[in-house]
Amino acid sequence: MNKENATNVLKEQDRQGKYIFTNRDLAKLFPEDSFKTFNEGLQRLVKSGILKRACRDVYVNEDARQFDSYAIEHIVKTLRRGEYNYVSLESMLSEYGVISQIPIDRITIMTTGRKGIYKTAYGVIEFTHTKRTVKDILNNTIKINERPLRMATKQAALRDLKRVGRNMNLVNLDELV
Repeated sequence: MNKENATNVLKEQDRQGKYIFTNRDLAKLFPEDSFKTFNEGLQRLVKSGILKRACRDVYVNEDARQFDSYAIEHIVKTLRRGEYNYVSLESMLSEYGVISQIPIDRITIMTTGRKGIYKTAYGVIEFTHTKRTVKDILNNTIKINERPLRMATKQAALRDLKRVGRNMNLVNLDELV
């Protein structure tokens, strides 16, 4: 993988609306490279600033025209492909104004996948597992056009907060009405 070829491939991916990639995604884009050649090329792309390493095995093309303020949500979708993920807990309650503190460096996500915390270049992603059914998730979340992830309703975010045993002291119950 040379720089010029990689840049052209990344521009084509940008035209298709894709600017966040896993290691595996990138390997599929450069099938002619051996494992060693691919990894060395990837390191060169990161070192030269063409790609930015967001977290382990996830890379971002920050020069993409599609790059937006929801990069961390796109990273969530990339980390938990095939799972249902939605913004909830403190992140959503803060957006609704139900809790006074604003989580600045983290996003709290409910997922049907495994729990975990990922430190990325764009903030911390906190995954909390949910056993809610797909129907329940879809009925208690909303999709906002420009955002990549679904958003929990006020009631669902509060229910999730209670269910996972988080601190309820910050919740302003007057804002729930």
